[in-house]
Amino acid sequence: MERVHRLAGALTAAGAGPGTRIGVMDWDSHRYLEAYFAIPMIGAVIMTVNIRLSPEQIAYTIDHADVEILLINKEFFAVCHGIREKLPKVKQYICLADDGVPDDGGYGEKYAGEYEALLAAAPAKFEFPDFDENTIATTFYTTGTTGNPKGVYFSHRQIVLHTLMLMSTIMMAGAGQRISREDSYMPLTPMFHVHAWGFPFVAVAMGLKQVYAGRFLPPVVLKLLATEQITISHCVPTIMHMILTAPEAANIDLKGWKVIIGGSALPRAMAQAALARGIDIYSGYGMSETCPVLTLAQIKLDDIPEPGTGSAKELDIRTSAGMPAMLIDLSIVDDHMNHLPHDGVATGEIVARSPALTQGYSKNPEASETLWKGGWLHTGDIGAIDANGYVHVLDRSKDVIKTGGEWISSLGLEDIILTNPAISECAVIGVEDSRWGERPIAIVVLKPGAAASEDDIKGMIRSRSETGELSRYAVPDHVVFAESLEKTSVGKLDKKRMRVLYGTVKAA
Repeated sequence: MERVHRLAGALTAAGAGPGTRIGVMDWDSHRYLEAYFAIPMIGAVIMTVNIRLSPEQIAYTIDHADVEILLINKEFFAVCHGIREKLPKVKQYICLADDGVPDDGGYGEKYAGEYEALLAAAPAKFEFPDFDENTIATTFYTTGTTGNPKGVYFSHRQIVLHTLMLMSTIMMAGAGQRISREDSYMPLTPMFHVHAWGFPFVAVAMGLKQVYAGRFLPPVVLKLLATEQITISHCVPTIMHMILTAPEAANIDLKGWKVIIGGSALPRAMAQAALARGIDIYSGYGMSETCPVLTLAQIKLDDIPEPGTGSAKELDIRTSAGMPAMLIDLSIVDDHMNHLPHDGVATGEIVARSPALTQGYSKNPEASETLWKGGWLHTGDIGAIDANGYVHVLDRSKDVIKTGGEWISSLGLEDIILTNPAISECAVIGVEDSRWGERPIAIVVLKPGAAASEDDIKGMIRSRSETGELSRYAVPDHVVFAESLEKTSVGKLDKKRMRVLYGTVKAA
């Protein structure tokens, strides 16, 4: 807490005050956690810079957010130097030096100093001001694949409510998935992305031990899992895949590690592989605009008395989006905003209401109005809600494949293809077709040394269609074998980019 007070004093001395936008450009670290608190608590706004965007997009987001002070790890000096002319609003740069060696970066009169030196010179006690709870606390930028990133913002009230909502929801889980002050927490979601899903706020509120891995490297993460006895983390499927397949994972006991998967659907094959290693893995669902958690796929012991066996029913629950968290009102609607029954059959767009959801996009009233059309926040996801309250996300509205008069879920096809033991990763996309409107193609990455043919993969889908489980239109026209899959800056599958790359692929 003293370091938070010192950082508040150092920032104030650098000219920060109520409403000042302060950017943070760093790896996951204790410094980031300190900034999560010190910046909003002085009445300023923390802007978390997505370090994985292109330099042009980084410049756009920092400038669009009106950042005046930038805390920057010196590993990113080269990127920043290339865009400095596009950052006229930045008045002060503060160096974050992992090696403890200050570097002025050539910033001249705009260089405020090195982080640790500034904290050492600041008072150990800072008098934080009172202000309205609706004051903006945080802002960051979505990682959509169309146009410039959009600025999302949250107030102090919304951050507090989301923290209480998330904390109470996860504490209501069964014994395996529940967290307590005895847990040890390490985020594997970048801290620049939606407040690391809000979990650092929960960890501080509950007094959990916290470990920050810096730049994501599977060997480092696996070592910390073992030496620090980490029990709760969260990440996207891509990160979990990298951890499970890392050579170092073979000799590390992962039993008792609770991991929430979000950002993309949790594949059944991945859930099975994680459960086999003793990982209590399950899904969470939300988006940047929702702060972000909307649902968690918690296991009810009445339904699964002995979780961890990987039964079909258990996998259905763990890979679903889950049940709405506290204070979350979810519904599914048709194109006319008519609410559809929660019977597990009716499908429509998932919409949400909650006091923790963003009010809109910064400087973008048109997009804000679209987001909140009809008084509900529109997720853009197509799904169903069953009678027990579990949400099942079928696909993004832009990723559903419309072919032969039917809608085909790309997520459903990926789940089936990934059951092939030779396949490491998979993405299914729809490409234009003059006869059927769209046709599915599958892009797959094989495991090292493994083999699978196009006929093998098509046969898996065809066998499901012959039983009536899938439409006959679901069999992909073509299978592309790739060395890797295109991903966004936060590790999600970039299907827009894939549609550009593979849109002209024709069946053999």
